[in-house]
Amino acid sequence: MPDTVIEAKGVGLTFQTGDGPVHALKGVDLVIEKGDFVSFIGPSGCGKTTFLRCMAALETPTEGSLTVNGMSAEAARQARAYGYVFQAAGLYPWRTIGGNIRLPLEIMGFSKQEQAERVERVLELVDLKGFGKKYPWQLSGGMQQRASIARALAFDADILLMDEPFGALDEIVRDHLNEQLLALWARTEKTIAFVTHSIPEAVYLSTKIVVMSPRPGRIADVIESPLPRERPLDIRDSPEFIAVAHRVRDGLRAGHSYDD
Repeated sequence: MPDTVIEAKGVGLTFQTGDGPVHALKGVDLVIEKGDFVSFIGPSGCGKTTFLRCMAALETPTEGSLTVNGMSAEAARQARAYGYVFQAAGLYPWRTIGGNIRLPLEIMGFSKQEQAERVERVLELVDLKGFGKKYPWQLSGGMQQRASIARALAFDADILLMDEPFGALDEIVRDHLNEQLLALWARTEKTIAFVTHSIPEAVYLSTKIVVMSPRPGRIADVIESPLPRERPLDIRDSPEFIAVAHRVRDGLRAGHSYDD
């Protein structure tokens, strides 16, 4: 039996604002199993990032339950169960790439030797070996995002939460990083939850695609991918890929039929 890593039951989240309540999520039920690559796709404001932030204990649901590794999201955060990659690389310009990656390890109290070993290991994982002494401004946008991923991998959490990490990059760089991310996932066997606006990206990367409706965010469809785990870029021209992409598009359209 697969191991359940993340489980949501009836998750809802309502923000209280000066203009009245904002219903960001409602009735979200989902199971993510060990080793899954799950993409969340939906229109802007549908709660994709909010749900990811709930997994990371950066937001707290107002309804339902959410567990990460069988514990509360807050307990999982304290247990350092996940790494989080934001939309922007968020690297400190006054620290080298190695220094940026080392920062969470310094906070966690790893020895200097362990820090150095982990930095070298994750730089190699993301194909940035030899760039540890460079500064962020000396790297391209795509390389900065790889450094951000390396930082999230440095303390070797089993779960990687990724919020549109490639959204600001051009298509050629994005394709290349999609390939690299799949290779990284295969090597590390992490469980990945990935937010995107791109249908081709969601279909190419995922074992499971979660299609969300407009606010309040609900799950309109969960698509188990029939594609093999090893995926060259040209798989996007295959009938199987195109069929999944059509189903995602149909799910996005159907989601707009909600009237509340």
